[in-house]
Amino acid sequence: MSLINTQIKPFKAQAYKDGQFIEVTDANLKGKWSVVVFYPADFTFVCPTELEDLANHYADFQKLGVEIYSVSTDTHFSHKAWHDTSEAIGKVKYTMLADPTGAITRNFDVMIEEEGLALRGTFVINPEGQIKLCEIHDNGIGRDATELLRKVKAAQYVAAHPGEVCPAKWQEGDKTLKPSLSLVGKI
Repeated sequence: MSLINTQIKPFKAQAYKDGQFIEVTDANLKGKWSVVVFYPADFTFVCPTELEDLANHYADFQKLGVEIYSVSTDTHFSHKAWHDTSEAIGKVKYTMLADPTGAITRNFDVMIEEEGLALRGTFVINPEGQIKLCEIHDNGIGRDATELLRKVKAAQYVAAHPGEVCPAKWQEGDKTLKPSLSLVGKI
């Protein structure tokens, strides 16, 4: 079963953000666009490259009204230690959620049960709390924040323009399509 267009499930978690421990719930993800990025573990190899890439583009996401949440099955204490010791993770200003029980990871269907770790899952959630984009990668394949930013813009465009869709490689300002009988077989 696909998670697309489903409502995010309730959760409550400790997190690390801006030098402080905070509590985050599913309610924090509602009322604005959110990106939730799952990764296997702190103090690893591909993960800091992805989280740093997101950190480098965080202001671009915020300009779109998007909040970013990274999630691993580590604790909020581990997130702080990683933030304090890694130059790459030290750039992170977005919220780093702790999921040591794996509950959130299971809610998004990205748990590797035999390892207690998450797959690389990326989810774009609209202000109503519905999942609009879901990508799951093998843990050896890193993600690209620029491509994610493009997809968020497309999701926001489609939400704001009912009846229009964004074709492959769509960029902000490009033409969209209006599905209709007259387009069938013409593309």
